[in-house]
Amino acid sequence: MKARAMVLEEFNKPLVMREFELKLPEDGELLVKIEAAGVCGSDAHIFKGNDPRAKLPMILGHEGVGRVETISGNWKDVYGYELKEGDLIIWDRGVTCGKCYYCTVKKEPYLCQDRWTYGISVGCSQPPYLRGCYSEYIYLDKNTKVLKIDNNIEPEILVSASCSGATCAHAFDTISHDIGDTVLIQGPGPIGLYAILFAKEYGAQNIVVIGGTKERLNMCKEFGATIVLDRNLTTLEQRKEIIMDITKGKGVDLAIEAVGHPSAISEGIKLVRNGGNYLSLGFGDPNGTVTIDCYYDITRKNLRYQGIWVSDTKHLYMAANLVLNNRELFKKMITNKYKLSDATQALMDMANRSTVKSVLIP
Repeated sequence: MKARAMVLEEFNKPLVMREFELKLPEDGELLVKIEAAGVCGSDAHIFKGNDPRAKLPMILGHEGVGRVETISGNWKDVYGYELKEGDLIIWDRGVTCGKCYYCTVKKEPYLCQDRWTYGISVGCSQPPYLRGCYSEYIYLDKNTKVLKIDNNIEPEILVSASCSGATCAHAFDTISHDIGDTVLIQGPGPIGLYAILFAKEYGAQNIVVIGGTKERLNMCKEFGATIVLDRNLTTLEQRKEIIMDITKGKGVDLAIEAVGHPSAISEGIKLVRNGGNYLSLGFGDPNGTVTIDCYYDITRKNLRYQGIWVSDTKHLYMAANLVLNNRELFKKMITNKYKLSDATQALMDMANRSTVKSVLIP
């Protein structure tokens, strides 16, 4: 039996359909049939050669939901349920060593120096080959953490929980927040949509989104944003005036950068109140630097400025449950579905932001 997969052989060149021989999983691994694979903005960065972790040739795709095909060893999900063939599952995209300083002492496995990620930092030139979700099947390493999902859940609505959702959950898990806070979200993509819902869950009174794509901003309103500001139709000063007006001159309590561009940081930091939080989630690849006034923007404001790097299984759990509690909204997030063979087009559409969330259906 063979499995088809879309392989990135050269940066900025169309993905190539390849066939791989399927074998029974060994060494405690799990063979999973992919039901849906998310097309992430990070995939577009990798496609262009901007992510230093990429190893060619490789099968892209770190967001996946699938059904257990064949089991090697004794597999249980994080709840302790024993997995069986046919179970619908989602998995933590990152695999950590579980033994290092960050995994054991600091309890921050997302910083594990030996962490590797399906569809990002592992190639397909060596067995078991199938380590990305742009494929009909994937082999999950024995150290992968898995969540079993009810069979009546539409697989495609959950794919974004693996990356955008889990990373956003990590952000909200990092800080303290109060009912009545004002939250600013820079970027109306999948991370921004998750941020809106998490902000609502934690009692935010005002949720402001800044973005440049009309369709995405409209979706932000559906998700619960109270104010959306089109950066193409407003100036920096106009946006600042609006935000200062709704916060009685103080600035926002929390700002989340979900853009991955230095200009967002330059604007966002100045919109945070004294003692507020600025969290940067959007830089999935090297994309420039920014100059910050350390006195006025950091120390004088007592600002907490923190980067958020990926996530761990707790955050996947948080994101998956957020999706399951808002199924109809997350159905709306998926604006495009593609066949596996159309993966290159899906990447192009994600790169030019003509879609909010794209999903491959093998």
